[in-house]
Amino acid sequence: MFEEICESKIGKTRRGDLPYAEMQRRHVVEIRDELRDTPGARNHVIKTISALYSWAIEVGLAEINPATKIKQLDVNKATHTWTVDEIRQYESVHGPGTRARLMLHLAMYTGLRLADLSKIGRQHVRNGWLSIRPGKTRKSSGVNVDLPVLPALQATIDECKTGKMTFLITEFGKPFTANGLGNKMRDWCDEAQLFHCSTHGLRKAGATIAAENGATDEELMAIYGWVTKAQTTTYTKNANRKRIAKKAVEKLMPEQNSTEIVPRSEGLPKSGTKSA
Repeated sequence: MFEEICESKIGKTRRGDLPYAEMQRRHVVEIRDELRDTPGARNHVIKTISALYSWAIEVGLAEINPATKIKQLDVNKATHTWTVDEIRQYESVHGPGTRARLMLHLAMYTGLRLADLSKIGRQHVRNGWLSIRPGKTRKSSGVNVDLPVLPALQATIDECKTGKMTFLITEFGKPFTANGLGNKMRDWCDEAQLFHCSTHGLRKAGATIAAENGATDEELMAIYGWVTKAQTTTYTKNANRKRIAKKAVEKLMPEQNSTEIVPRSEGLPKSGTKSA
């Protein structure tokens, strides 16, 4: 994790080249939110940085710990997963040719995290395939994500003004930082009255939709760069439960050609009468 922090950048400046004694609490929060996108993982970043500075203070290399007193995020507060209706609502506000629509479709059809969405561009696409090594896996599993560029996504890219090295650009034609893109996406969601929606929720929506359409654990791992089924079974199990429930409910229904369920005793001929 320390390697990842040091190799990350603020603009063109590598964080590992900055003076550690000048790190402040706001810098720690910035690193946390840029490098990780779930509450538990973000809390782990804080704990790791705090442990390093605690050691530095003990051996006389630092005087303060910038990671202390940063409130732990609630790991039980799950990120909202976008619904199809919410996606349509966002699209109704942000039409074709807008950066907001491009952001939505890039997130939906690639499953990439915010930091990677701020970096991808035409150099990552060849022969209809998008290939990138996500920042989160670069220092761990090293998994490379290779995805076909769906026609819907390609159409959105073609409709929108893009940069030379990144698809998504600011009003001034410059690439977004991860934080800058996250803040802009917050604005776009708010404009669509989707105050509870976020970029990470789109990643979850994509995984949910894929699983409900029959994607296997292995297929989700290939799409999202996951390396264990522990990261996919939440989606596939929930999808399987819905399919099983649908079949079970259908078994509770009477035959399609019956108009009502008749108790067995009522369907028998009365005593003393002949059956047909």
